[in-house]
Amino acid sequence: MKSDSELRRDVLDELEWEPSLDARSIAVAVKDGVVTLSGTVSSYYQKWEAEKAAKRVAGVKAVANDIEVRLPSTSERTDADIAHAVVTALSSNVLVPADRIKATVENGWVTLEGQVDWNFEREAAEDAVRYLSGVKGVTNLITIKERPKPTDVKTKIESELKRVVEQDAKNIRVETTDGRVILDGKVHSWFEREQAEHAAWSAPGVREVENNITIQP
Repeated sequence: MKSDSELRRDVLDELEWEPSLDARSIAVAVKDGVVTLSGTVSSYYQKWEAEKAAKRVAGVKAVANDIEVRLPSTSERTDADIAHAVVTALSSNVLVPADRIKATVENGWVTLEGQVDWNFEREAAEDAVRYLSGVKGVTNLITIKERPKPTDVKTKIESELKRVVEQDAKNIRVETTDGRVILDGKVHSWFEREQAEHAAWSAPGVREVENNITIQP
């Protein structure tokens, strides 16, 4: 198992490796496998990319993203301008049911609300606005519409876990109740943890996923 100092060095190296980031403006602290990111970046998508980069590092148990978004003067936009850009971005994405989603913008922070049929539509809506100029943050409150629940949801999820997580699938426990899935167990990386959650969301009828899987390097 890596020490905190080794983990910190690996995270810093991963941030340096990410071409969309200026890692010199990002500080990294690690305690008991939990990574805290701080500092400043010039866009929200860079803050998001920094978090993704940290999660890719083997041994990271969790990430606290305290990075501040400081927009350069050339990227400053009014909330009205951002709102128009958000509407256009949602309408232009074929994966997003834009007619079911409402967006509000306050001080550069975008909040998405509404109801969709699938989690991939929920994620696509957030992806569509994350990279817009002037956006300082995104809160995704979109919910998943309740659909007829097949009786074999648990079996479907467990089968998908064997395909995407492979070796660690046997260490993951799945519980399902009325469209709610609870995942427990241990995997070797944050990537596998996210893959397990994605597998659960892919099952028909799932409206909520509680991911209690822990990282055991």
